[in-house]
Amino acid sequence: MRHLTLYTTLGCHLCERLEALLARLHRGEYRLDRVEISEDETLVERYGVRIPVLMDETGDELDMGFEPPRLANWLAEHGCLDEAAWRRLQAGALEPLEELTKEREAVSPRPAGRRYLG
Repeated sequence: MRHLTLYTTLGCHLCERLEALLARLHRGEYRLDRVEISEDETLVERYGVRIPVLMDETGDELDMGFEPPRLANWLAEHGCLDEAAWRRLQAGALEPLEELTKEREAVSPRPAGRRYLG
């Protein structure tokens, strides 16, 4: 099982989009740990303008993984892209990303609220 870390903050709709895409495009099992950056000044400085940032267990980071081609390429480089799901997404055969986000929220809800960094 792969271990992934998502650097995020409350109310980050791009983070939610990345999680929804990851759920569809990652081949095999993975564990996703979410790190709230607003509670640590060092993390805010490092990731504040870059979130969402996805990191694998080796420390390899992906910025802007909410863009499907970027996430698909990163997963392919790491040998864990579900190629069939990627082709279906490209062909429009999967639900719109908004629906994927709602589906992910139903399984793993985030606390309500919004945090502002800065």
